[in-house]
Amino acid sequence: MPTQKRHQVIGATTLVAILLYLDRICIAEIAKLDAFKNELGLTPTQTGAMLSAFFLSYALAQVPAGWLSDRFGARKMLPIYIVLWSICTMLTGLATGFVMLIIARMIFGIAQAGCYPTAGSLIKRWTPLPSRGTASSIVSFGGRLGGALAPLLTAWLLKDYLGWRWVLVLYGTSGLLVALLFWIVFRESPREHPGCNEAEQNLIEEGDADSGDSKASAFPPIHLLMKSGTMWLMCALQFGINIGWVFLVTWLPTYLKDVKDVDPKIGGLMSTIVLFAGIVGMLLGGRLTDIATRHWGVRWGRSLPIAACYVVALISYLCCLKLESAWAFIAAASVVAFATDMSVPAIWAYMQDVGGKNTAAVFGWGNMWGNLGAATTPLLVPIVLEKWDTNGDWHEAFLLFSAGYLIAMIAALGINANRKISP
Repeated sequence: MPTQKRHQVIGATTLVAILLYLDRICIAEIAKLDAFKNELGLTPTQTGAMLSAFFLSYALAQVPAGWLSDRFGARKMLPIYIVLWSICTMLTGLATGFVMLIIARMIFGIAQAGCYPTAGSLIKRWTPLPSRGTASSIVSFGGRLGGALAPLLTAWLLKDYLGWRWVLVLYGTSGLLVALLFWIVFRESPREHPGCNEAEQNLIEEGDADSGDSKASAFPPIHLLMKSGTMWLMCALQFGINIGWVFLVTWLPTYLKDVKDVDPKIGGLMSTIVLFAGIVGMLLGGRLTDIATRHWGVRWGRSLPIAACYVVALISYLCCLKLESAWAFIAAASVVAFATDMSVPAIWAYMQDVGGKNTAAVFGWGNMWGNLGAATTPLLVPIVLEKWDTNGDWHEAFLLFSAGYLIAMIAALGINANRKISP
């Protein structure tokens, strides 16, 4: 009878994902406070620079941080990343000025960059091939849950219990405990875990041709990634979906207020509904790709569910051009969020399939392009609206978002999980 240590590992990794987004998103709630800006003497430009610093360092550190986990092991590196970003969270709370703040946020981004690539790598080593999509959806769900909890929990603590500095110190301290828990629960492979019996080891390794892979290369495998046509398609896919998806977490409140004339309180409820739809899609997406893979193999079991999700998202965004009611628009936006997040577990599973001994670095490469796409949309939307949106209906912006999903859908049809990223 197999032991169940793999479930404990996935549970601990999900907790890490919750913390990842809790620490990442809470700063948006804090940055709105007059006390935060006044105590640090921040101008609006400096506040924006502080928020942007994370995304820049986060995107650029994806591949190096992922490679470090491949090279030196997830059990060593992930606790180091958690401790480092937790210390930076506390230092953000202890900051005395803009320079200290910006340095803390940039290092915070570098440390957080290693989390999801490392998580993808350990899911590959701790989950049987037919269940990788489901395991990926559970861990990804943890991130979405942490992101949803962050504004509510932070606002509650700020209102009734703590000042903004102590909230950040509390979150940072919690991270140190999570790092310790992960180190206790996790081992580099099932065969290294004293509580994982042979039956569970064989279950996890069955059908995995990469189970005997050795340590990763001495340097990040940039040349291998750049030679892989299927990986470039994955980069285009992640860039494209983030052009469309990031609207839902950046410009949506502005759109509801300025175009649909929605009361801010109702707008907040609408945004929550959209994000909740994404969480549901995330949980279902793992089962979808696992079932598809069992029927069609990894080539089409990864590719077709992803492409189908983006067809749905594309059609939903195009429908927004005709919808007058704010609630009808929210229904369409919720479908976009649902379909996009439903594709994420298949993306994770694809990168586990092709990654081999460099899985975390492969994750980092894809995530880097995805985050560059996410950084592009907030810059593009004002330009598109200024140059082409003459009547203020945002239709041109929705065409931009739709184009992102069209690119992603075409790229999804070309990805091939049978083509390994290896020397």
